[in-house]
Amino acid sequence: MNSERLRVVAGFAVIAILWGSTWLAIKIGLQSVPPFFGVAIRFTVAFAALFILVRLRRERFLFDRTSLMLYANLGVLSFSFPYALVYWGEQYVASGLASVLFAVYPFVVAIGSHFLLAGERLNPNKLGGIVLGFAGLVIIFWSDIHLGTASTLGMGAILLSTGMQAGSLIFVKRKHKDISPTVMTLGGMVVGVCIMYVLAFSFEQTSDIHFDARGLGTILYLGTFGTVVTFVIYYWLLKKVEAVYLSLVSLVSPVLAVTLGALLLDEVFSPRTFAGAGLVFVGLLVANRRDLLAVMRKQRERMLSQKEMER
Repeated sequence: MNSERLRVVAGFAVIAILWGSTWLAIKIGLQSVPPFFGVAIRFTVAFAALFILVRLRRERFLFDRTSLMLYANLGVLSFSFPYALVYWGEQYVASGLASVLFAVYPFVVAIGSHFLLAGERLNPNKLGGIVLGFAGLVIIFWSDIHLGTASTLGMGAILLSTGMQAGSLIFVKRKHKDISPTVMTLGGMVVGVCIMYVLAFSFEQTSDIHFDARGLGTILYLGTFGTVVTFVIYYWLLKKVEAVYLSLVSLVSPVLAVTLGALLLDEVFSPRTFAGAGLVFVGLLVANRRDLLAVMRKQRERMLSQKEMER
């Protein structure tokens, strides 16, 4: 394996591990910091780190109309309300289950892209994957489908978060602009942090914040490794490999999240939950089957051509 491929594999592994562990970190942090303040402080840390990174790279912050629209979109639909919903929902849902629910994100993107993006229509594989994923959700929800219960509302909040973030991604793809991903993330985070502090001071009490080792540790971890490091590596990988490979993080991260939740928080899942999660994962594989096969074919052809050139 050459050095470039090794870096790509390492980058993918780092993202899968970090994103898989953030669900556990959020759950632990909620014991010390209320959800809205937790998001606000996390993104304050991330904003500071990103600002330093942008300055070191000498990247220019853009203020034209299109850029400001992108910042506003990311702030509202990616870095504020969706995270607020995830944090709030994890008060009532196991960290592993939260990660499984969020794994339906690619399905939501596929459905939205079919109607809003030219050239990204649904095909039989994607439709089959969506059906399987939806069936998995029904199985997961079935035992807690009593409307109004905390667990059902918590699961619903996490699913609503996936819809908002999917909408944000589709908007960015429609209004794509040649702007640095780091600058775009920083701009969105400025908007998101402002919204989150308004929500936090409106609905939570500062007296509920406990900056103990657990609270500080999770906030620093989520703000730096869980946000800045993952975003930087993710956007670097987007330039190196096909996007379909990155979508496989949706399969790896929940497995790690479920394992960590069971080992460190004694989270117990019923056979019904595991069956539903399995259907969601199978659905993701089915939905991406055609793209994965095409990528593997390209990779094989590339390797064969390189061998021919070496001869």
